[in-house]
Amino acid sequence: MYLIDTDTMICFLNGDPQVHASMGCHEKDPKALSVITYGELLYGAAKSQRPLPNTARVRRAAELLPVIEIGPPIAELFGALKASLEKDGERLDDFDLLIAATALTLNYAVVTNNEKHFRRIEGLRVVNWSK
Repeated sequence: MYLIDTDTMICFLNGDPQVHASMGCHEKDPKALSVITYGELLYGAAKSQRPLPNTARVRRAAELLPVIEIGPPIAELFGALKASLEKDGERLDDFDLLIAATALTLNYAVVTNNEKHFRRIEGLRVVNWSK
């Protein structure tokens, strides 16, 4: 089970051959998007040179992959993760922490190009489909 991070979805939407091949290899595996990723993709589409077709592509992706909402269990884990990282002198962007908390709560691996960033979160499985 995989939670696709924003950077990987951007690569997929832009036709990156390695990400497309990896998606094909995992065709039968459950995959989802965080509502955070969905929002980030919509933001990118809105500010692009072609907002209408890019927004349509993002919405189509959200029809194919479930979008996971943030509920109380994810929010609670987010708070604990943020406090723990700050206590250790580490900081992570709140959106990335929410994506990580979503993956941990659902026992999904995060698919991202930003391995170094996400690997700081203990217990989080991180994979990169662009290599």
